[in-house]
Amino acid sequence: MAEQYGLVFTLSEELRPLYEKFGIDVPGFNGDDTFRLPVPATYVIGKDGTVLYAFVDADYTKRLEPDDIVEALKAL
Repeated sequence: MAEQYGLVFTLSEELRPLYEKFGIDVPGFNGDDTFRLPVPATYVIGKDGTVLYAFVDADYTKRLEPDDIVEALKAL
C-alpha cells in the first residue's frame, strides 16, 4: 500500500551504518536486500475510494493527533 501511495524511500548510504549500530536490520525486516522504508501517513478514505483527508510527514516522529482523525471521520 505504501508503494501505491508513493510513501516509500530508500535509506541513504550514510545512514545505513547508524541503523546497523542500533541493531536495526532493514534488509532483514524487508525480507530482501533493500533498504526501503515507509513514510508514516494517515488517510481518511471515503467509501468511493476518494482520499478525503491526508497527513504525511517525512519526519517519522510527527504523527497526526487522534482528535484530528476523529474530526475528519465526523466530517464524513
